[in-house]
Amino acid sequence: MKLAWIDLRTVAAEQRAAVVDAALHARVDAIVDDDPTTLAALPNTVRRVLVGEHPGDTGDLLRLRQVTDTDQISAIGADGAALVDVVDDRTLRLACDTARGAGHTVVRFRDPTKIPLEIVIAAADTAGGDLICQADDLTEAGVIVDVLEKGSEGVLLAPRSADDVFALVDMLRTRTPDLALTKLTVDRITHLGLGDRVCVDTCTHFEEDEGMLVGSYAHGFVLCCSETHPLPYMPTRPFRINAGALHSYVVGQDNRTNYLSELASGHAVLAVGADGRTRRVVVGRIKLESRPLLGIDATAEDGSRVNLIVQDDWHVRVLGPGGVVLNVTELEAGDQLLGHVATDKRHVGWPVGEFCVEK
Repeated sequence: MKLAWIDLRTVAAEQRAAVVDAALHARVDAIVDDDPTTLAALPNTVRRVLVGEHPGDTGDLLRLRQVTDTDQISAIGADGAALVDVVDDRTLRLACDTARGAGHTVVRFRDPTKIPLEIVIAAADTAGGDLICQADDLTEAGVIVDVLEKGSEGVLLAPRSADDVFALVDMLRTRTPDLALTKLTVDRITHLGLGDRVCVDTCTHFEEDEGMLVGSYAHGFVLCCSETHPLPYMPTRPFRINAGALHSYVVGQDNRTNYLSELASGHAVLAVGADGRTRRVVVGRIKLESRPLLGIDATAEDGSRVNLIVQDDWHVRVLGPGGVVLNVTELEAGDQLLGHVATDKRHVGWPVGEFCVEK
């Protein structure tokens, strides 16, 4: 997720309390102000950034210092925060140098063109610090995060209301493209005997029509259902996907796949809805256990063969067209599932243009 910095300095007095509450509730990354008393009253769960010259001890507040020449950059250092106003070629070069050396660089651009921002983003591409670009409004913030396809690491915005805070945070969430889902027709169900299967427990709740795309082959996947729907004899676990055998691929971000067996706490995968929408979710843990296994062979509309091996138990489910929930032990030849067919071959999870046969 991109970083959300909220600037209180120009927020109307009657809106400040609501904006602060919204910022804390939405878990923004930083709150910026020129009043150390206001910032000191905030919890340390948010970065508190103090602007301006303030004599004396300001505690653990992060000081945002104006940079006007290169000599000031080393004094700020890799842990400090710098503010650069870009108004001409000299200050543009100064912003590039600062972004390469400071821990946090806030840039303000006088002119509406985004070419200077493109230059600073490129200059700071391999730097370890964060580049934060000031936006005048939400529309400009949306443009900033797409500059050079990657945007700055964050956006500084002075919201007009609490609604602006929530809108900014929602905008800055990592966006993932929709996937084209296809109908799969079941050809055969096979009881395979004992093997190792993986449950993926995530750090989020799945929607009722969401799951993960899992399959034995890199070119074909079945949409496995979460444990969001009620089950007899056990509580629902809406954060969990009983995904498949340990060898299986699971679809992640950036057209990348992972083996279920190599997922671990902190890894990211894609939650996929029955309409093809996707979102990034974080893995909390995986549970690999020996269980009886069931093989599902199916054919996609284009003739591609798809295979999924799951735990052989009634409570394991996949999704059909329209988000219909299907128990795997009740599947029969001719039933329809939802899945995804890819044309890419894979090498360590990345798509490659090489000859490869999977069966």
